[in-house]
Amino acid sequence: MMRAEQLFKTFNPGTPIENPVLRGLSLTIESGQFVTVIGSNGAGKSTLLNAISGDLFVDSGSLHIDEQEVTRVPAWQRAGMVARVFQDPMAGTCEGLSIEENMALAWHRGRSRGFGRAIRAEQRELFRDKLAMLKLGLENRLADRIDLLSGGQRQAVSLLMASLQPSRILLLDEHTAALDPKTAAFVLELTDRIVQENKLTAMMVTHSMRQALDHGHRTVMLHQGRVVLDVSGEQRKQMQVSDLLAMFEKTRGEQIDDDALLLG
Repeated sequence: MMRAEQLFKTFNPGTPIENPVLRGLSLTIESGQFVTVIGSNGAGKSTLLNAISGDLFVDSGSLHIDEQEVTRVPAWQRAGMVARVFQDPMAGTCEGLSIEENMALAWHRGRSRGFGRAIRAEQRELFRDKLAMLKLGLENRLADRIDLLSGGQRQAVSLLMASLQPSRILLLDEHTAALDPKTAAFVLELTDRIVQENKLTAMMVTHSMRQALDHGHRTVMLHQGRVVLDVSGEQRKQMQVSDLLAMFEKTRGEQIDDDALLLG
C-alpha cells in the first residue's frame, strides 16, 4: 500500500522561474492494485514517482509505504521497498556488465552486502529460468554484455530484475514510450503477467489513454499537480478514450474556473 497526503513541491522557489509542480496531491493505492497514471506534460507525474522512490523530497506533505512513513527516507534506504523501470531502456541497467551480473545486482537489491560470490549456481539457474519465460533466447546469453541487447530486450530484462525481490510498490515510468508499437505491446503484456503473477502493487505512468484504460485496475489523471480524475470498476470498464478525454476536459475546465475565482 502507498499513501500520499497533501504533497507540495515547488522547483526554483522565489525565483522568476518558480514552478509549483505538486499542489496538494493526495493518492492512496491499496496493496495488490495496479494503477495507471496519465496527465499532460508538467502535470506532476514524474515528480510524483521521484517522490515515491526517494529521488527527491517534497516540500510538505507525507508519504507512507505500507505503514512506514518514508517522506524523508533517502532513495537508497527505500531500495527494498520500491522497484522502478524507467522510460529509457539504458537507465535501468549497467551497460558494462553482463545480463547475469545485472540480474545479480537486482537480486541483492535492498539486502545487506558483504564479501562473497555475487552469482552462485542456484542464482544463475533462477536467472536462466526467469529469462526463459521471455521466449527471446536470452537464457542462453547470460554472459553477454547487456548493452548488446535491443531496447525492448533490455526493458524486458529490467522488468524481470524489478520483480526478482519482493517490493512494496513497482513504479513504471513510461517504460514503453521509447519502443516501437510491436515491442511496446510485448513489454506491456509481460508487465501485466509479472504484476499479476507476483501480486504486485504497481503504478504505471503513460501518455497513452488507450494503455491507461486497457491495463491495470484503476486510472488516475493528474493536472496541475493534483488528482483530477480517478476511475475504476465498472465505470472504467465501460469507458472509451473519448469518454476519458471528455471527462478530463470537463474536470480541467472546472479546476481552471475554481482557480480563477480564487485568484480573483
